[in-house]
Amino acid sequence: MSNDNKNLEEPEIIFIPDEEGNEEEFEVIMKFEMDDSDKKYMMVVPVNGDEEETDEVYAFRYEEDGDDLQLFTIEDEAEWDMVEETFNTLVAELEEEDNEK
Repeated sequence: MSNDNKNLEEPEIIFIPDEEGNEEEFEVIMKFEMDDSDKKYMMVVPVNGDEEETDEVYAFRYEEDGDDLQLFTIEDEAEWDMVEETFNTLVAELEEEDNEK
């Protein structure tokens, strides 16, 4: 499992269209791959939104093709459980590292 989250860099911003086709801005807070597959995942949070939305984290499976980024929703419950568990583990590790500093 690799963790590409770097605190010192500019935040990575992506734009995701909503149901009406309006581009919404999201900050990528974490990217990771699963050890047992070649699938890549990213966790994003809305940049602009009301306070209720800013606490919400969205997860996507993604593929990169050159400069193009394709996002896929995670619809399989087993895959979702793996992504959620991995995210929670990585967040706990980051918090532990921060507490050691």
